[in-house]
Amino acid sequence: MKSDIIIIGAGPGGYETALLAASRGKKVVLINGGRLGGTCLNEGCIPTKCMVKDAAVVNACNSGEFGLSDLNFRLDFNKVVTRRQHVVEQLRSGVDSMLRKAGVEIVEGKGKFVNPHTVAVGEREFEADNIIIATGSSSKALPIPGADENFVMDSSAILKIEYVPASLVIVGGGVIGLEFASVFSSFGSEVTVVEYMKNIAPTFDSDISKRLKQSLAKRGIKIINGASVKKIEQNSEYQIVVTYDLKGKEESLTASDVLMAVGRKPNVEDLNLEAAGVEFSARGISVNDDMRTNVEHIYAIGDVNARMMLAHVASYQGIRALNSIDGIKDNINFNLVPAALFTEPECGSVGKTEEQCKEEGIAVKVGKSFFRANGKALAAGEPDGLCKLIFDAETDKIIGAHIMGAEAALLVQQCCDFITAGATRESIVQTIFGHPTLAEVILSAVHSVK
Repeated sequence: MKSDIIIIGAGPGGYETALLAASRGKKVVLINGGRLGGTCLNEGCIPTKCMVKDAAVVNACNSGEFGLSDLNFRLDFNKVVTRRQHVVEQLRSGVDSMLRKAGVEIVEGKGKFVNPHTVAVGEREFEADNIIIATGSSSKALPIPGADENFVMDSSAILKIEYVPASLVIVGGGVIGLEFASVFSSFGSEVTVVEYMKNIAPTFDSDISKRLKQSLAKRGIKIINGASVKKIEQNSEYQIVVTYDLKGKEESLTASDVLMAVGRKPNVEDLNLEAAGVEFSARGISVNDDMRTNVEHIYAIGDVNARMMLAHVASYQGIRALNSIDGIKDNINFNLVPAALFTEPECGSVGKTEEQCKEEGIAVKVGKSFFRANGKALAAGEPDGLCKLIFDAETDKIIGAHIMGAEAALLVQQCCDFITAGATRESIVQTIFGHPTLAEVILSAVHSVK
């Protein structure tokens, strides 16, 4: 069977690219090896954000603020799970409906290359002029004793539990680990995060990482930085023991549950890429800036090329790949990607960090403001936060924004718009900000630049 495009993988990058290709009149075959929506919709972004909201409600009820007194409640974790499943199923059904309405042929099963133009799914074979690989990624584990035992959960497994852990050790202080730490701490778990790097959330600006650690510690989350986990085992009482090295000294933690959250690995296995002549490694499939592999008509987008493992990046890489196929030039800037960390408080980041600017020899000016001085933040009972803006000292243009606090992801998106527009300090100052709004922390940070 011949089509214009075969897309292997139905996560955000895959299904959104399929919809766009169909809207351009192409005959599209979408091979779905799991559940429509991929990891993001089924085991990542969406279900975890449901739990983030549940945790925020619990925190608000426990805060002692907002005029509530003599409030008694208990967390019904079964309802947390049910609500989460309902949201995921509703969105997945919507994706399925959009694809079928657009005329995209959905083929269920794992895709495997037969030759550079042919992909097999079971006994069926599909041929296309162009092929886009969008198989995503899966959780990876440390190469240590015990890491592959059933009692060690990954980010998918922890979403399947039907209880709140009494105590939870999280190996890894990146985005995934910290979000689960924030959620389960709010639900009542005793949480400890063990991170190898000197800062948690190491991809964020160091000022944000350090302040986030302080904030999470105030909420009862224990964080151990600079620790190298050596083994994980279960004792005679079925408790889990995590042994780690800290400054040359061996120490251990005992908990009821453990989560391995040390990143993700591209799904390149089982595709039979050799049959297509596509170059790849354990680090992913190599692509150029058009997302094209070494084989002219085969592209790879999203986590599988490991350029930046974010769902929204996968979607835009899909646009770039399709534009390349159609000979369309675009101005998508993959060097400017907003990122968010949905702990409580929330974190957002876009553009260059101060550390990156130092490494690249870029002279900068920095502005900072604090949520505790913002009227809307105080009124909402969310005074914990920092806004840090980076300006190029030579051009006076904003080149980075790093925020911890309420609605940080949304505020960073506003800063992304400023950076995209080439805004200077003066032009931002001359932009009218509504009052009272959280966005005024941005304006305050601009005014603070010396």
